[in-house]
Amino acid sequence: MNTALISTTLPPIASLDLYIQAVNRIPLLTAEEESSLAKRLKEENDLDAARILVMSHLRLVVSIARRFNGYGLPFADLIQEGNIGLMKAVKRYDYENGARLVSFAMHWIKAEIHEFVLKNWRIVKIATTKAQRKLFFNLRSMRSNLDTLDSNEIDRISRELNVRTSDVSEMEARMSGHDLALDPLSMDEENEYSPISYLPTPDLDPSQTLEEKQLEKKQSEGLTAALLILDERSRDIIQARWLNEKDQSTLHELADQYGISAERIRQIEAQAMKKMRAAMSEA
Repeated sequence: MNTALISTTLPPIASLDLYIQAVNRIPLLTAEEESSLAKRLKEENDLDAARILVMSHLRLVVSIARRFNGYGLPFADLIQEGNIGLMKAVKRYDYENGARLVSFAMHWIKAEIHEFVLKNWRIVKIATTKAQRKLFFNLRSMRSNLDTLDSNEIDRISRELNVRTSDVSEMEARMSGHDLALDPLSMDEENEYSPISYLPTPDLDPSQTLEEKQLEKKQSEGLTAALLILDERSRDIIQARWLNEKDQSTLHELADQYGISAERIRQIEAQAMKKMRAAMSEA
């Protein structure tokens, strides 16, 4: 195996295009070479073997990162996150199962880039449920044209992805509303702020801004106080259904957890929400 190029780290590269050209010149490994390197890594903790495995698959990261280049995030950042996923894959790769590293690494690379996109694309900060994530990464490719989705297309997509039609419509509205000329997401890393970040807002003076912040603080404190008046089970159900930052639980998931029916979970949730609304109104 010719490791003259592959066994050393890449030198400093001035541009992304030159980096891509460099990784595309790194030779691919045969199955035998890959198994031998993976064995050295597993049995001897050979870091040089790990480096060769990583570098020989850098072109795979570039290829996968291109698929996420339409979300307005810097391509270099997507590649960097994908490289992290690749390193995780190499660390966990088991050559003895007969699968090539490329098949195993694809999952880890995609997962790392997925998380990066979800954390950094503004509209996805509220796309936290499984259905919303599924729609976010599939809706663009599943639509037949660039027009607004009609009812037939919404029904088709909801069936194919096994999500509610309301979820499809909501995600369509969110994604369509992202492309505003006033607030473009620049690909220039030196231009950190978009125009809307520094244009003045004529209808808000400092006193209004202060009032809004104080109102937000009171609402947050009111929510905390309202949660405290609930019993432990009701509080846990509200937390799982509405306040989790990641995936929210379904009625059926909570029903299995507490050993009661989904309808009973819905009733507990409704009663808890009623108590909370009353407490927050008084506050």
